[in-house]
Amino acid sequence: MDLGLKGARAVVTGASRGIGRAIAGVLAEEGADLAVCARSAGPLAEAAEDLRATGATVVEGAIDVADPGALRAFLDRAADGLGGIDVLVSNVSAGGSADWEAGFATDVMPFVTMAEHARPYLAASERGGSVVLVSTTSALHSGPPSGPNAYGALKAALNHHAAALARTLPAEGVRVNTVSPGPIEFPGGSWARRKEDAPAFYDSIRDAIPMGRLGAPEEVARAVAFLASPASSFTSGANLVVDGGFVDRV
Repeated sequence: MDLGLKGARAVVTGASRGIGRAIAGVLAEEGADLAVCARSAGPLAEAAEDLRATGATVVEGAIDVADPGALRAFLDRAADGLGGIDVLVSNVSAGGSADWEAGFATDVMPFVTMAEHARPYLAASERGGSVVLVSTTSALHSGPPSGPNAYGALKAALNHHAAALARTLPAEGVRVNTVSPGPIEFPGGSWARRKEDAPAFYDSIRDAIPMGRLGAPEEVARAVAFLASPASSFTSGANLVVDGGFVDRV
């Protein structure tokens, strides 16, 4: 199926590694041009070089998304470099941090800032604007590995905000959807560390996943690309769970 992303202008945050890098890669393979950002300049430059090898136009910016001024400036530079913004993918997180204030600054406010600042660019898209929030299954249940901490609670707040935007922005031609990954493993990621540092806990989570394994970033990226694309043109307000059946819910 042709997703209709050829020539689309997409912004992906947290694109230097893991899920964010995989999302940018899938979008580039589908023919999109990209603006990518991350905190670390070196890994971001490597990711941007790989993306350019696909033939994509790439705008890159080493920024801290918790700095709203820097984030707004990056979005403006992205729109200028790409000629507009059709797709906005929010994929930055403080991870499993127990620091509520840090989580709020790194998880919640960047999505709020991006959705507000990119709104006119997305509304002007001839393709129709698309926003995809990368959330987590930790926002959907309170059992392990979630628990009573900032990460799951703040992501749940983001899910609510995205769902509310999904009902208000379609009037401006902008769809909003969420993808909630379950445990995802990649080199250098939190689950790779847990596999080494807490093997019993890692095994308990793996064994709780009906598919018997953790997911890969590319499996999340393909779900994001679908929701970002015109192939899902009548979808707004969805929360697509990509977790191998991990979360027990209807």
